[in-house]
Amino acid sequence: MADSEVESQSPEPGAAEEALFTPLDIVLFTFIVGLLVYWFLSRQKKEEIPEFKKLASVAPTVRETSFIEKMKKTNRNIVVFYGSQTGTAEEFSNRLAKDAQRYGMRGMSADPEEYDMSELSRLSEIDNSLAVFCVATYGEGDPTDNAQDFYDWLQETDAELEGVNYTVFALGNKTYEHYNAMGKYVDKRLAELGASRIFDLGMGDDDGNLEEDFVSWREQFWPAVCEHFGVEATGEESSIRQYELVLHTDINMNKVYTGELGRLKSFETQKPPFDSKNPFLALVSDNRKLNKGGSRHLMHVELDISSSKIRYDSGDHVAVYPINDASIVNKIGELLGVDLDTAISLNNLDEESNKKHPFPCPTTYRTALTHYLDITNPPRTNVLYELAQYATDPKEQETMRKMASSSPEGKALYHSWVLDSRRNILAILEDMQSLRPPIDHLCELMPRLQARYYSIASSSKVHPNTIHICAVVVEYETKTGRINRGVATNWLKNKVVTDNGHKSTVPMYVRKSQFRLPFKASNPVIMIGPGTGIAPFMGFIQERSWLKEQGKEVGETVLYYGCRYKSEDFLYQEELEEFEKAGVLTQLNVAFSRDQEHKVYVQHLLKKNKEHLWKLIHSENAHIYVCGDARNMARDVQTVFYEIGEEVGGLTRTQAVDYIKKLMTKGRYSGTLLPWGFRRRLEEA
Repeated sequence: MADSEVESQSPEPGAAEEALFTPLDIVLFTFIVGLLVYWFLSRQKKEEIPEFKKLASVAPTVRETSFIEKMKKTNRNIVVFYGSQTGTAEEFSNRLAKDAQRYGMRGMSADPEEYDMSELSRLSEIDNSLAVFCVATYGEGDPTDNAQDFYDWLQETDAELEGVNYTVFALGNKTYEHYNAMGKYVDKRLAELGASRIFDLGMGDDDGNLEEDFVSWREQFWPAVCEHFGVEATGEESSIRQYELVLHTDINMNKVYTGELGRLKSFETQKPPFDSKNPFLALVSDNRKLNKGGSRHLMHVELDISSSKIRYDSGDHVAVYPINDASIVNKIGELLGVDLDTAISLNNLDEESNKKHPFPCPTTYRTALTHYLDITNPPRTNVLYELAQYATDPKEQETMRKMASSSPEGKALYHSWVLDSRRNILAILEDMQSLRPPIDHLCELMPRLQARYYSIASSSKVHPNTIHICAVVVEYETKTGRINRGVATNWLKNKVVTDNGHKSTVPMYVRKSQFRLPFKASNPVIMIGPGTGIAPFMGFIQERSWLKEQGKEVGETVLYYGCRYKSEDFLYQEELEEFEKAGVLTQLNVAFSRDQEHKVYVQHLLKKNKEHLWKLIHSENAHIYVCGDARNMARDVQTVFYEIGEEVGGLTRTQAVDYIKKLMTKGRYSGTLLPWGFRRRLEEA
């Protein structure tokens, strides 16, 4: 019977109960129940979403940050942490981790920035475990960028490190006031926290021979490790490859790195923030020669940062990523008989390693040798040792092995044949004619090409959209008659504003510095720097001029500047004289070292004005800034201030030394090297 017919009939006796459950009622009831169920379920989901997000945001990432769990999982018992700014400490760290295999142990190299260093106290959970720290000191006794968090943790922690075995190798330069400060601090602090030092602190000096210091320390370190843990060397001295070569015969070239340091195609689609792994491609807006004569080329380069959101302060450093000379790259390819445009990857044989490749992969041999590898500095002894096996002439193989050894004769040979003669890898391949290693092994062994740092020669108050660089182009003849050229300075020299219709670009980022103007503009400043040491002071003077224009009370601004000849290399002469006329520079003292028979340097001018200088320092809270060669000039300047303290201040030499040291502690006496520093100084010699 149809539903419409039922509804038209009168209800019969006893049909009242059925009326409560008519089909329409059932439909309505089902709909209401459905709504209730839907509401209840949707309410449950809404309550669960925030809880789910919360769980996701605090989910433990043990596998990513726990070096202890990683060591357990991969059966390692030695971890080598590195604090590295120029790549040398990282290189030493990799060598030590690799060494462990020769002693029946397993090591891993680790960046402290990637791990939770508070887990150091758990290292004792691993039998026969050891933590090694290869740490460089940067600037005025500072940790490197990647070791800053570790340094902060050491300062703040009260962790119990009893049962933790450790040793430290420090990298530094003894011409700095705070020689190897970071390494010394790590060594001392770990002992204070109860850790056990199993071998003496190693001291590497880049002013001497850093490689030799490391090799000498390393040769004593491993026997001490063997004795401590009761193990013996396996006697295995053959080359141990860290990476395996993969050739890409059919690959989409859009997926091949062409010089990027991090994200693929990062130079095509730029995204802030910009840092060491993600540099900004700055347009070159000016590039001019500063000196009027002489054989040298001193240049002023301006980089446009207007679209980058990069901010900087006077005294900061700009890091630029240069590329190697194409002629050197091509010659290496020719000597080794390879197609440099072959697409390759070098994959870490240790699948658990955080470092999957030695440089961004996949790429080509040409890109690796051009953008990623340091092929212009003399190679270290470990590179010679590994490459020696490929020399087919027994005499050449013996010579290479000798240079890589720790014997006095071997060290002397390495020093004279490699270092003093400034032989890079190309020169070695040319002079060792039987040496033809596989190019992939060569690429594995070569250290990474590092950024070059320059003091910024401008003030962001005056030039917010540009960063200025002042540098001398390096070019010199070696003892072998070859012409060596500084990688970065020659590359920058050729960065004309427009090149064949294309605008020149420079990959760069800003590194913050402690080299700062006083907080109170009314404090006098005394600036001392020869040659390109003028760079940060151009920024300081511009800023003091800007402050004066804003109506601020600006203290005396005194510059002591040194150059060779007034007619040739008086850098920024017109600008400095204008600042002097305007009263911004209250004193412009220039030492022209070679314009007269007897050489005159900035320290001689300081001595000449000793009474005025002492008044500024002792009575008016002046800040002193020194920029230049730490080995000679900076040391001589410091000695002059000691003498001023004695002669004008009436102090004893001991009191004068303490007085200047206190100024340094208070931040009133600051020094910075012309910032190629460490191994960069070797290149720019």
